Amino acid sequence: MDEERFDVIDDLGIRYVASPVGRDDREADTLLLLSPWPESLYAYAPIWAALAAERPVIAVDLPGFGRSEGRAELMSPRVMGEFVTHLVDHFGLEQPHAVGPDVGTAALLFAAAAQPDLFRSVVVGGGAATHPLTLAGELRTLVTEDVGQPDGRRVVDSFVGDGLPRQIRDDYEASYAGDRFAGSLAYLRSYPSDLAALDPLLATVRTPVQIIAGRDDPYGLARDAEVLNEKLPACRLDVLDCGHAAWEEQPASYAGIVTDWVDGSYLGV
Repeated sequence: MDEERFDVIDDLGIRYVASPVGRDDREADTLLLLSPWPESLYAYAPIWAALAAERPVIAVDLPGFGRSEGRAELMSPRVMGEFVTHLVDHFGLEQPHAVGPDVGTAALLFAAAAQPDLFRSVVVGGGAATHPLTLAGELRTLVTEDVGQPDGRRVVDSFVGDGLPRQIRDDYEASYAGDRFAGSLAYLRSYPSDLAALDPLLATVRTPVQIIAGRDDPYGLARDAEVLNEKLPACRLDVLDCGHAAWEEQPASYAGIVTDWVDGSYLGV
């Protein structure tokens, strides 16, 4: 990936990485990537070269996630959706394709419902987005039970795979050290109320949506993806033979779906 930077957006230091813009891709549609949880923008390292080969790409750590600064009032999908619109304005993007797996899923859907012309298309998946909320495994425990102040390092290790380069795992662990992990849980714990508010909006989302799900997602989110696919009016669902983090477990397939989608498949849904 390219060199990370920080910009001040809404009085917060926001970390991002932007690919160089060559003469041939200045008119290409930009990809705006939102980092998953409990990871960071380096989750896109395995697919960065493929995504940035023919178009500008910007990967961002949302407030309170990765290494970006946060505020308590931003830690819900509905409010984060509003912040995403500020990202688009800050970077001067004109109808980017937005990719937001995991915690980015509901935020992007809120943003697309509020501003139908904000994105050219949206790619989501691996994140709860439907009501009533159904989760499984450790994720259900973290969302629904009082777990005090969990050890962020331990939770990161339990959520991510073993094959990650050490520097990427180090970044994930540093992203949720100290009270950072407990702070990020507030976002997930807002799911029950926020997803109830999102549910009636799904039928109004006219932005084309690509869902990418892991068939063996241990947190019950493959079923969530199927329900979401049924509720969105302009949508396509692809299910990969993997667990939760399809972008890391099946990087070639994930990148292939995204590039095919933004190259024009989104026009056919």
